[in-house]
Amino acid sequence: MSQQRKISVIGLGYVGLTTAVVFGQVAEVVAFDTDLGRIAELKKNHDVNDEVSSLDLDSKNILFTNDPRDLSKADFHIISVPTPLDETKHPDLSILLRATETLAKQLKKNDIVVYESTVYPGATEEKCIPLLEKISGLVCGKDFSVGYSPERINPADKEHQFTNIVKIISATDKASLAIIAAVYSSVIKAGVFPVSSLRIAEACKIIENTQRDVNIALMNDIAMMLHSFGMDTKEVIEAMNTKWNALNFQPGLVGGHCIGVNSFYLMHKAEEFGYHSEIIAAGRHANEAISRFIADETIKQLIHLNVVIKGARIAILGITYKENCPDIRDSRVIDIIKALEAYEVEVVVVDQIADPEQVTKEYGIDLVSWEKLSDVSAIILAVAHKEYTQLTQKDFVKKLKKPGLIMDIKKVIQKDSLKNSGVTVWRL
Repeated sequence: MSQQRKISVIGLGYVGLTTAVVFGQVAEVVAFDTDLGRIAELKKNHDVNDEVSSLDLDSKNILFTNDPRDLSKADFHIISVPTPLDETKHPDLSILLRATETLAKQLKKNDIVVYESTVYPGATEEKCIPLLEKISGLVCGKDFSVGYSPERINPADKEHQFTNIVKIISATDKASLAIIAAVYSSVIKAGVFPVSSLRIAEACKIIENTQRDVNIALMNDIAMMLHSFGMDTKEVIEAMNTKWNALNFQPGLVGGHCIGVNSFYLMHKAEEFGYHSEIIAAGRHANEAISRFIADETIKQLIHLNVVIKGARIAILGITYKENCPDIRDSRVIDIIKALEAYEVEVVVVDQIADPEQVTKEYGIDLVSWEKLSDVSAIILAVAHKEYTQLTQKDFVKKLKKPGLIMDIKKVIQKDSLKNSGVTVWRL
């Protein structure tokens, strides 16, 4: 049981921190990260991502540390570090392998290592276990064991929490699987779902996200098609969804470090076996094309309004990858910005919940406050933060020159409500 195990969590991002805090309610936890700034803020009971409250961080059971030697105090290790793509859109396991090296130096006999980072099927056995064995001098299956349990945390989602999401678990042997089941069951009310191998568990994660990627891609493809017909996508989807078995997927930007990334991980592994997925590749193409489509449509709409394009000011609301979440990693809003800048327009970006310093560092963009925004020819509502969904239609109109344009990517504006205001509303 977790009460008999001392747990370490390696990597304190959205997933790792939540995991550490939940386990800290029932067991001693070593919460490790190499980011000194991150450790310092957590020791002050502050989470810059606003996922965990100060009260929950103030736990006597959690040791926040950047000292790898503290990992030796634990015997049940959870690795939850990012697994992004490289510049060529191939899996980048460098962070995961560095975390594995760090842990391997502290690994002891009878320890259990559970990977939660998203990888392609086979990565844990092919990349991680050999590295653990090489550096530790221990043998997997004899001296220590390994499990894989894909994370399913959804940042900014207050309904689907760590404790009420079914946890898929797997292990290198049945005895370790039973221990892993007991540890996770001690905190997860929804229960655990054991599978027969690490590879099955790895495949579950990337396929569940690839499924969403492909379904959203279909709706993006349909949205672009319906616009060529001169039809309103929102009205079509609302009518379609009256059928009992309709799948309520919506068109939009597909960013973040899961959905768009996982499809590439799956395709990478498939290519190793000589299999090329036309459907997944086509889905990725459609989802990557939607940003340029939005940018091009913005320019077309402004031309119809007789707005001079060169030098026109266009405001984008939201630069994070999803609503009500400060995470800017893998945001596809940046693709809209780059496409617009090719038309020599001036793009100004507003986002009340993103960290301005991080945005400048990551994208070279200086955020503008909503209060100071004025005299723009167009507003692109890219991310539906509550700060924007709570605005009135007049709030938007005040920021626009006349004639003005609102590109409503997130269906926030009632299309016909601004007919006589000198403002055109376009919906994805």
